[in-house]
Amino acid sequence: MEILLAYFASALIGISLGLIGGGGSILTMPVLVYLFGVSPLLATSYSLFIVGSTSLAGTVSNFKRGLVNIKTALLFGSASISTVFLTRKLIIPVIPKTIANIGGFVITENMLTMVLFAALMIAASLAMIRGGNEREQTGAERPGLNIGKLLLYGVFIGLATGLLGAGGGFLLIPTLVILVGLPMKEAVGTSLFIIALNSLIGFTGDIGHFKIDWIFLAKITAVAIAGIIVGGVINKRIEGAKLKKGFGWFVLAMGCYIIFKEVILK
Repeated sequence: MEILLAYFASALIGISLGLIGGGGSILTMPVLVYLFGVSPLLATSYSLFIVGSTSLAGTVSNFKRGLVNIKTALLFGSASISTVFLTRKLIIPVIPKTIANIGGFVITENMLTMVLFAALMIAASLAMIRGGNEREQTGAERPGLNIGKLLLYGVFIGLATGLLGAGGGFLLIPTLVILVGLPMKEAVGTSLFIIALNSLIGFTGDIGHFKIDWIFLAKITAVAIAGIIVGGVINKRIEGAKLKKGFGWFVLAMGCYIIFKEVILK
């Protein structure tokens, strides 16, 4: 029964990406760590591959529907991809197993990874909830691209992706909607393309650092890709603004749960 739940949750990774262009890594990390028993640091690597492959599959259908803003994606990617790769290649291998010992309270590499991941989720969720009632903008209403700010956000999201194995969708969506002014559904398609680039190139930085179980990885990825097809179908029938606010509440709940499990229950 537990293994069936784990694979069902794996399908939700893809459904989430298909619906809202993000949230895949938010599900992937807890699924791998809590349901499949993968260590958090290795889970960040697996998450990059699963979310990246699934996002790439979702990008194809969104591109055909004209919902991928290539210019924005490449501007973001120029900063975020190099940041992700360098973080995975140079920083991750040197992180110690025990970070600190404060009055007998031991902060381990695994605990810090999950707590930072949860804190990032909560911050992003609050931005999504606050902006949840905003009217989607038409092409004429969109603000002009601030390239400097876009590149800075790209570096920040690349660092978060590299350190935590998060595709960055839950950070990308508010950035693309609020900063760039993309309508929600175009932000979804563009987000998937950026996530695919960030995650898959970031994963190559892990090769040689971890022992990868390719068969396990292929099974989870296949289930998630099936899920993104389902999510893409549902996405065509749901209003973008509702997706945005609902996603925010979902991310907030998951972030609070992870902090409670990792800190309070330890």
